[in-house]
Amino acid sequence: MAIATINPTTGKTVKTYPPLTAEQIEEALAQAQSAFEAYARTTFTQRKQWLHQAADVLIENKANFGRLMTLEMGKTIGSAIAEVEKCAWVCRYYADEAESLLQDEPATTDASNSYVRFFPLGVLLAVMPWNYPFWQVFRAAAPALMTGNPILLKHASNVPQSALAIADVFSKAGFPEGMFQTLLIGSEPVASIIADPRVKAVTLTGSGRAGEAVASTAARHIKKAVLELGGSDPFIVLPSADLETAIATATTARLMNNGQSCIAAKRFILVGDIAETFEQGLAAKFSQQKVGDPFDVETTIGPLATPSIWQDLHAQVHTCLQQGATALVGGNPEALKQQLPVELQSGNFYPPTILTAIPPGTPADQEEFFGPVALVFRVANIDAAIQLANSTAFGLGASAWTTDADEQQQLINRLDAGAVFINGLVKSDPRLPFGGIKQSGYGRELARYGLLEFVNAKTIWIK
Repeated sequence: MAIATINPTTGKTVKTYPPLTAEQIEEALAQAQSAFEAYARTTFTQRKQWLHQAADVLIENKANFGRLMTLEMGKTIGSAIAEVEKCAWVCRYYADEAESLLQDEPATTDASNSYVRFFPLGVLLAVMPWNYPFWQVFRAAAPALMTGNPILLKHASNVPQSALAIADVFSKAGFPEGMFQTLLIGSEPVASIIADPRVKAVTLTGSGRAGEAVASTAARHIKKAVLELGGSDPFIVLPSADLETAIATATTARLMNNGQSCIAAKRFILVGDIAETFEQGLAAKFSQQKVGDPFDVETTIGPLATPSIWQDLHAQVHTCLQQGATALVGGNPEALKQQLPVELQSGNFYPPTILTAIPPGTPADQEEFFGPVALVFRVANIDAAIQLANSTAFGLGASAWTTDADEQQQLINRLDAGAVFINGLVKSDPRLPFGGIKQSGYGRELARYGLLEFVNAKTIWIK
């Protein structure tokens, strides 16, 4: 894939970039290693100041950064600006909390004094996706920089301007040169960068295929990896749920970021006789969405990020329909295209779609649908709901709706997921660890867990 900004709203190429040469990559690696050695002498107080300044830069420029994300990957302008604000939050959280979270941990042993002290590992490679161009980077970079690890960013090739803007944020914030660098490269040099002895670990958010490649390379070189991969999150609704709130939240949970989110609710599992009411309510909400120009503040659904994502999603929907599923809403992108202004008809727009009566054996069983498509299933009881929820290879997040305390505990204890949200939207929060199990990856980001992924927990024993 070329390194280029291609406006997904119009299909037009805005700007292209040549990939870095081998010599430029080597220069970046050398600079990162040199920065690491010097940065070890800085204090938490100094790092805190720089990270707060990064948050200030983000807030001061949030409108411009928001427009940049909307241009490059099509998220609605309001959600893009909100993403910048969330990045400032994660910077301030780690600026204020990292020192206390990394305090020595005393232990009672046969020594006169024994404890654990945490040290940075060194240069980290961050391989990041296009769907949250700023947030995915900042939630990895903020803890790394407070811990003392330099970051080399290999961002997705369709958001190069976002990648360069992020590097500029850290530069303007005052971080020493080399502590955060953007590498405009394709996927080909990634393996050799991971193999380089100066790189000590890698963090990746992306597809399962990308995760396999990065993890296998890291393993061959005995290096730590954290992977946040895909998801097919269940959204379980039981009879005692507040249906009005559940339906409203379900709409947001499926359609946020134009449906392109790993932790979006994708499979809606309805228990008992509330199914009909829920389906009708969800269909009404989906039908009210405004699809169009993401720069228009009235738009709620913008384009998918690339033509290939559009094609993959439509192939999945088409297969489900061919095999007997019903489109309660949407499912016909050609009809949507005719409703759009001429200047948008080359964009990657897909209609908000609800598939029901989905038979076994379709892509809905195991595949992730990365776009504004809700998959609805009806089951008889909570046991069947949990069994269906756990039946995929994924295990990122789960949302479950019930006011029954016993059912809540069953869901918390039995759902196979890295996060379970009861009566709420699955979301990432700097104060809570984030990550999945099974094919959704391993390791954790955010909170104290995110800090501890890339440190040497050094045991100290003094006689």
